[in-house]
Amino acid sequence: MIDPNHPFYEPLWRRVLIPAVCAAWAIFELVAGEPFWAIIVGAMGAYAGYKLFIEKKKPPVEKPADDPQD
Repeated sequence: MIDPNHPFYEPLWRRVLIPAVCAAWAIFELVAGEPFWAIIVGAMGAYAGYKLFIEKKKPPVEKPADDPQD
């Protein structure tokens, strides 16, 4: 669902903001007395944090093609 190597997720502030908003919303849901939605949104935030910080991999460095020398 989240491609951590997509250029949209390159800035650190975006990668931090997505799980942070989910965590804040989960806390709001807990305070509002809705534990079901708090678990759902909290799980979404945990998944986003995992994909954007733990699973994020740098794309492999492209090696120049070996051109035949004359």
